[in-house]
Amino acid sequence: MMQEESSIECPFCGEEITILVDVSVRRQNYIEDCSVCCRPIQLEVFFVKTTLWFR
Repeated sequence: MMQEESSIECPFCGEEITILVDVSVRRQNYIEDCSVCCRPIQLEVFFVKTTLWFR
C-alpha cells in the first residue's frame, strides 16, 4: 500500500484537514471523519498518473 498525504477543506466547519490516501488504488469511495469537528465526510478519490482528484 502506498499512501500520500493530502489536505482538504471540511465542507462542514471549513477547516483544512490532512488525510492519507492510498494511491495504489486508482478510484475509491470512503468516509473520513473531520479531525476538527468530527463530522463524517464522504470522499470520492481518483488517482490519475501523479494527480489526486477529490469529489
